[in-house]
Amino acid sequence: MNKFEFKNLVKNLEKSLKERSFFKNLRKEVNTGANGTQDYVVKKGINKNKIATTRQ
Repeated sequence: MNKFEFKNLVKNLEKSLKERSFFKNLRKEVNTGANGTQDYVVKKGINKNKIATTRQ
């Protein structure tokens, strides 16, 4: 391996490490069920506006 190939290898490794750190630090957590997607709400009947524990 000559100096040119070695410099390119080091440069690529530094770039990939920098990208990995960005992905790790800038990733946002997701709120599960934030918009009502987690549970089903009954819309008609006796149990109106209650959260159903199991889907039937």
